[in-house]
Amino acid sequence: MSAYDDFAKEKQEIDDLLLQGYTVTGMLETLDGAKVKFDGGEPGSESVELLLLTADARKYVTTLVFAGLQKVE
Repeated sequence: MSAYDDFAKEKQEIDDLLLQGYTVTGMLETLDGAKVKFDGGEPGSESVELLLLTADARKYVTTLVFAGLQKVE
């Protein structure tokens, strides 16, 4: 699998969670990758954690977080 395919798979997982109403509530960079925590918008919904291994996916989710912060301001 190419690097782009790895990124595309992780980007699709992120986009799927966001389309389901999840929001990014936490990120933890480790030596193994970035653990990104998503929480659902509805009460009682479970949180989901993705381990992003590609640098491009980490940049993508970070860009989404900063874009969301700029909308609030």
